[in-house]
Amino acid sequence: MSRNRILPVSFEVYPPKRPEGLTGLQESIRTLDQANPDFISVTFGAGGSSTKDSLEVLSFIRDNSSATPLAHLTCVGTTKNQARALVESFLAEGITDFLALRGDLPEGSSEHHGELEHATDLIALIQESIGEPSGEEHIAVAAFPNGHPESKSLDHDIETLLAKQSLGATLAITQLFFFSSDYEHFVEKSRAAGVTIPILPGIMPVTSLGRLARVLELTGEKEPKGLASSLAACESAAQAHQVGIDWSASMVSELVEMGAPGIHLYAFNQHATVLSVLEQAGVR
Repeated sequence: MSRNRILPVSFEVYPPKRPEGLTGLQESIRTLDQANPDFISVTFGAGGSSTKDSLEVLSFIRDNSSATPLAHLTCVGTTKNQARALVESFLAEGITDFLALRGDLPEGSSEHHGELEHATDLIALIQESIGEPSGEEHIAVAAFPNGHPESKSLDHDIETLLAKQSLGATLAITQLFFFSSDYEHFVEKSRAAGVTIPILPGIMPVTSLGRLARVLELTGEKEPKGLASSLAACESAAQAHQVGIDWSASMVSELVEMGAPGIHLYAFNQHATVLSVLEQAGVR
């Protein structure tokens, strides 16, 4: 996916929950495209979105930006036939780049139900659906610098990443983290274990205490006390917003110094915040 620029950047967006939100998202995509992203990924199933919702956004990226559209795919609770039909529906529309995820267990459930239990199963199915590769296809996967909440250990996470790589994954994108040293440590351990694919750091600007609490709940990450205290001390939403940008921009600068292969930003469908992070870090 690289276009040989100084530092590749990419973004994640999601289908709007309501049809009237589509126009605003399309405008955000056009604005994000001005940063020359390598790709823009589109989540699947978030907020009750459907295949049609994701495909509509992916097709817009394909037709109205220079970025490659990257389709999220999850397999939790699905049959092989359902997953295969989903992959083939994207391929039929010329969407050939995927992010293969297991997906979150249903709320209140501690067990997986479905024929595809792991992201590795989904990677194999995508490869089968692609058939003879043309060289245009890419399969990205998730990586967890501080460990997956359900994982036995960080070593186990790296073993899983190795398995994904052996099945054909071409890129890893990390879950968010709050300290660049977490990424550095994870990359060092992964490389020592034999992971050779690029490991792209995923950065989520957290611009309010409420968002921080929600992020910690969803990811199981430990609270970054410095960020939490700085947000708590803010006297306005605008001040808190700038604190979140400052924290993320500092991380981006450190990651660039560490030699990260690019920066992936979780945009929350709002272009201004992530573009401010890149500008403040001197990346764009």
